[in-house]
Amino acid sequence: MKIWWGINIVWIILFVVNAIFVMLRKVDATGAQQTMQVRLFTLGILGIFFIFIVLCQLLALYFIKRSQRKK
Repeated sequence: MKIWWGINIVWIILFVVNAIFVMLRKVDATGAQQTMQVRLFTLGILGIFFIFIVLCQLLALYFIKRSQRKK
C-alpha cells in the first residue's frame, strides 16, 4: 500500500510540473507561438490523461483492498 501512495505522489508531481511547463512556455517544440487557447487546450488534454491515470489507480486500489481483505 505504501508503494501505491508513493506512485500516486509521483503522478501528481508529474502532472503539476507538466502543467506549469505548459503555462510558462512561449513557443512549443515546433516553433509555434503558444496562445492562451492553445495552452488551455493542451491543459485539457493533460487533464484527460490525468483522469485516465486516476481511474487506473482507483482500479488498482480496489484490487489491493480486495486482496488484503481475503488474507
